[in-house]
Amino acid sequence: MSALWTGVEAAAATGGRLTRDFAVTGVSIDTRTLQPGDLFVALAAARDGHDFVASALEKGAAAALVSRVPEGLPANAPLLIVDDVLAALEAMGRAARARTKAKIVAVTGSVGKTSTKEMLRTVLAAAGRTHASEASYNNHWGVPLTLARMPADTEYGVLELGMSHPGEIAPLSRMVQPHVGVITTVAAAHFEAFGSIEGIAHEKAAIFEGLLPRGTAVVNGDLAVSPILIAAAKDKGARVITFGETPRNHHRLTDLRVRAGVTVASGRAWRTPFHMKVASAGRHFAVNALAVIAAADALGMDRARALVALAEWAPPAGRGMRQIISLDPLREGRTFELIDDAYNANPTSMAAALDVLALSEPVDGVGRLARGRRVAVLGDMLELGPDEMALHAALAEDHALTAADLIVCVGTRMKALHAALPAERAYWLATPEEILPHITRIADAGDVVLVKGSKGSRVSIIVDALRKLGCAPPETLE
Repeated sequence: MSALWTGVEAAAATGGRLTRDFAVTGVSIDTRTLQPGDLFVALAAARDGHDFVASALEKGAAAALVSRVPEGLPANAPLLIVDDVLAALEAMGRAARARTKAKIVAVTGSVGKTSTKEMLRTVLAAAGRTHASEASYNNHWGVPLTLARMPADTEYGVLELGMSHPGEIAPLSRMVQPHVGVITTVAAAHFEAFGSIEGIAHEKAAIFEGLLPRGTAVVNGDLAVSPILIAAAKDKGARVITFGETPRNHHRLTDLRVRAGVTVASGRAWRTPFHMKVASAGRHFAVNALAVIAAADALGMDRARALVALAEWAPPAGRGMRQIISLDPLREGRTFELIDDAYNANPTSMAAALDVLALSEPVDGVGRLARGRRVAVLGDMLELGPDEMALHAALAEDHALTAADLIVCVGTRMKALHAALPAERAYWLATPEEILPHITRIADAGDVVLVKGSKGSRVSIIVDALRKLGCAPPETLE
């Protein structure tokens, strides 16, 4: 494997001092996932990364990026010493961006940015060497880390940009310098930091601050705040492509069919009709797929090839992944379906997940109960501001929730939803741990079980417990 960075190159990018030259094949900030040959970056977060430098070198790190020499290292330890480790990582990210000729897409949005980024990764990989953000590495260290990991010969790059507070997206966009900027949607996420949907929209629109000249903005055109996004894009001289479900959009859906595990849609790109398939159920996946097709087209990729590649994508764990869990491998049909959407939640994404559950098809006559159930396990939605309790209670008005046979509300905020629901269908628990002794009561053969909540609600604990009910490795739905 060729070197991603030599010590001389990294020193030139950061202005740091080498103890000796080195060559690395990757960049890591975590000794738990570090691979031999990586450059270990000693960031200071919950723990000071300098405390783990010795361990990183023992595990095969080729060098470490540090602001001081940790105690106990051998005199010849391969180090790049800088004034500030995070600033040095940012400098490496900028240098990596400058040395590549890759076509870059940046993605943001209150809902769907990670799944859209992953769709783009799948689609663009069919056209050339593609590098993309891992997981949700979308913040002040995740973006420069992703750039620093990008090989010089990359042909397509996909970076996710996130925010929790005002002023975060613009500097990330200027670092990324995208050819295409995508905004999936604007919703009441991180509401407490912005105070209004309009405030969130202005922050999301800052993705166009770093857009290269003659760049393209791909914008959801069906939002009340779409004019804010479009105006910001045009202010930067961008070509604007809108997507959505209404006729005014450049890329729009004309027909949609959702079945278990699959969404099939027809659409139009300007005057050209097309058909597409996404290997997961959900209207929101189809809408975001329009943004993917628009972005791929803006980068010059053949649309037919992009549509074929899109059909291969399925959501990752925590993002709507659907799995069949076998309760008894010796008895046919003794399975239930798990929808793992336990990574992120706000009112918009919650409504989309409930819609997926409502469209699911339980199986009757195979479990302890006579009929299969739709079960919704719902954890707290975080960072919604002073109206958070009212926003939780308002979920009771979602028509899709009426399709749920059993609703388990988990967390202090979800108590507001529980109070608004019929007592015979809903239960409330303060913490996810409280459900664990009763886990077999919420998942019977034939059921479809949705687990949805913000990452901080920790309902992923329930997902893990449900998976452990399986008597064989879970089969991921294609």
